[in-house]
Amino acid sequence: MDVVVVESPAKAKTINKYLGSGYKVLASVGHVRDLVSKDGSVQPDDGFRMVWTVDPRAEKNIQAIQDAIKGADHLYLATDPDREGEAISWHVQEILNERKALDGIDVKRVVFHEVTKNAVIEALANPRELNQELIDAYLARRALDYLVGFSLSPVLWRKLPGSKSAGRVQSVALRLICEREAEIEVFKPQEYWTIGAEYTTADGKQVPARLTHLGGRKLDRYDIGNEEAAKAAVAEIERHEYRVKSVERKTVNRRAAPPFTTSTMQQEASRKLGFGATRTMRTAQKLYEGVDIGGDTVGLITYMRTDSVNMAQEAIVAVRATIGQDYGHEYVPDSPNAYRNKSKNAQEAHEAVRPTDFGRKPHEVRQYLGEDERKLYDLIWKRAVASQMEAAVMEQVAVDIASPDGNTVLRANGSVVKFDGFLKLYQEGQDERAATVNDDEADGNERDRILPPMSEGDAMSRGPVTPEQHFTKPPPRYTEASLVRKMEELGIGRPSTYASILQVLQDRNYVTLDQRRFTPHDRGRMVVAFLAEFFQRYVEYSFTADLEDRLDDVSNGDMEWKALLSDFWEAFSAAIEETKELRITHVIDTLDAELGPHFFPEREDGSNPRKCPSCEDGRLGLKLGRNGGFIGCSNYPDCGYTTTLRVVTGDEDEDEVFTGPKELGTDPETGLPVSMRKGPFGVYVQLGEAEKGSKEKP
Repeated sequence: MDVVVVESPAKAKTINKYLGSGYKVLASVGHVRDLVSKDGSVQPDDGFRMVWTVDPRAEKNIQAIQDAIKGADHLYLATDPDREGEAISWHVQEILNERKALDGIDVKRVVFHEVTKNAVIEALANPRELNQELIDAYLARRALDYLVGFSLSPVLWRKLPGSKSAGRVQSVALRLICEREAEIEVFKPQEYWTIGAEYTTADGKQVPARLTHLGGRKLDRYDIGNEEAAKAAVAEIERHEYRVKSVERKTVNRRAAPPFTTSTMQQEASRKLGFGATRTMRTAQKLYEGVDIGGDTVGLITYMRTDSVNMAQEAIVAVRATIGQDYGHEYVPDSPNAYRNKSKNAQEAHEAVRPTDFGRKPHEVRQYLGEDERKLYDLIWKRAVASQMEAAVMEQVAVDIASPDGNTVLRANGSVVKFDGFLKLYQEGQDERAATVNDDEADGNERDRILPPMSEGDAMSRGPVTPEQHFTKPPPRYTEASLVRKMEELGIGRPSTYASILQVLQDRNYVTLDQRRFTPHDRGRMVVAFLAEFFQRYVEYSFTADLEDRLDDVSNGDMEWKALLSDFWEAFSAAIEETKELRITHVIDTLDAELGPHFFPEREDGSNPRKCPSCEDGRLGLKLGRNGGFIGCSNYPDCGYTTTLRVVTGDEDEDEVFTGPKELGTDPETGLPVSMRKGPFGVYVQLGEAEKGSKEKP
């Protein structure tokens, strides 16, 4: 008998059915070993020796594997086909070796990218050795994350009380969120106007148009900047009669988006399904590991952690056949569509995320799936099929309607879908634009309009002229989808890490996800400000992306993993030692200067936002206490005004300004004094005095 080790019980169950009685398939249930969670588990002075410990929860799984291989001929390590999977296989082998359990057993690594019978049997027929370069890349990444976490987090705890931790990639993602928030806070909306008019053709068809030229000059977006200018433009339009100046037609081919990578799957599931990254990956895992379809257990999608946009040749052949059969041969392009990866650090070690069998259509398998699995499988199937369909063909029309002198021109835009192509099946979602305008959507709607036939020289009857006021918008806060896309553009993180990075930021209470958008907490902003000032290099986007490139070099065998760690540790450890000498007062002054515009924004009435509302003489500023940051008065201890970290608006109520205690009067029944006092949870009223030595108050 041979033993096969996979990661999850669900996958083990599926593969057991494929292989029969000659094999025993067991699950490691994820990672089985990790660094000891204490200082010294990575030792730079000893060649970066790493101290591992078996996860107690994994011990019974390791013991089951150890028992199963007694008398076995082969042990096949069939964990996931990526760096993490390679690492789990290595850990299993190392543990069994240490326990002298592998004597006389042939240990091989097998890899498959879909949990189907053919894929598994083919993988077992083509085993290989463990990939030491992938293991080295894992060791380097794990050591880096440990060294940053266990070196930098204690500095944060000492110099920035209330902080949770800092991570190599999570801190850079947090910086993105905080910088976007800062952009929003300083944003000043700019007013501008657009002018629309309704025209009618000779046969009574209406044509809406927008002003593009005035006084013989093409208008920029902000040329009509106030109501007075808008009224003047309307008056000028109303002075003239109009004819069609020109009609331009052009044919545009719109190609389908490529099949999903991990990143684009998370983005599209966020836009269309409202799924967070963690929910998307959890659902995709279920689809990959195997679903019972009418008594036949099968993986429905290929491996879901990938940065590739390519499908295997046999999958392309199958999907083209499906398209021809279901939609007609006119929807099948003459040659397969090819895609290039736009991701900065794409390794493309696997296929794109696609169905394992295009014949399993969403409506046919939905009865076997849970709600989330149904929705995500439908999305994956349609995206993959659409990626190999013909382009959509659009005819775009632009009609210029002008005054007799040609100095006043309004344009009507429209388009007609001549052939729907892939749009028959799928249309990619869109994020909210980060542009500073709000009429781009209107432009898009105009292009989708069908215009009546018009020719150059046609007379046009003018109807009402309508001015419309607009204001530029601040850039939107990041959604999970847009943040993942930005990280991918910058080369930060990898497919397997996006979901966990976003989750850690929320777990640390550095950000909150409100209405599907990230808002940084003040604690998170303080951490970013601290790191940007005292560890600037390590939160730079380019440095983090370059480090990812070097880790990829290790994976490819182009760099030695300990050399990478040595280069990093030399500079990083020096920065840690230097920061240990920082005085808390210097940290406070630095953060106060950096975050002052956030906590104390300028007021419309011109009053001083830092003026203490209690003593009216002191200056408010950022302070650090045992439990974290707060806002306090510079006249302490004479003035005890404090408030929680928040934006000071000048609208503080008595609870926020009161520093107490304050006598309110006497209780008529007991004769005891009644006073108002301030405690850690706000203002409260007390009857009498607290008994000496007791925290209880009457």
